[in-house]
Amino acid sequence: MTPPQRQRRDLDPEPATPHEGDGKPGNPERMYVVAGPDGERAELDLVTLIVARATDPPPSASPEQAALLRLCAAPLSVAELSAYLHLPFSAMGVLLTELLTAELVQARAPIVRKARSDRSLLEAVMNGLQRL
Repeated sequence: MTPPQRQRRDLDPEPATPHEGDGKPGNPERMYVVAGPDGERAELDLVTLIVARATDPPPSASPEQAALLRLCAAPLSVAELSAYLHLPFSAMGVLLTELLTAELVQARAPIVRKARSDRSLLEAVMNGLQRL
């Protein structure tokens, strides 16, 4: 029994180039702009909390922006938003920069807790647990 043979595809000697009279563009249209004209992005880190200012996304919002606004009804960190939307941090930075510029979301510093708890409180809890 002989194995199946691969057939060679015929290569076009010249790729078809669209003509300007066809009405078809020569280059595909960009679907998304990565940064604004100045190229600046908001300074965000993984623990920055994001809260939506608007309850409903505007009609001009992309699907990702609309999903992000719906998720941010309660404060969520950038890392959580990135995980929920299955987007890398760099893409989240672009989306959040646009939403911050449009004033649809607000960025807040994370809640910082004390580095160490009060020792007397810990001893009181430990003594209470030992009495049980």
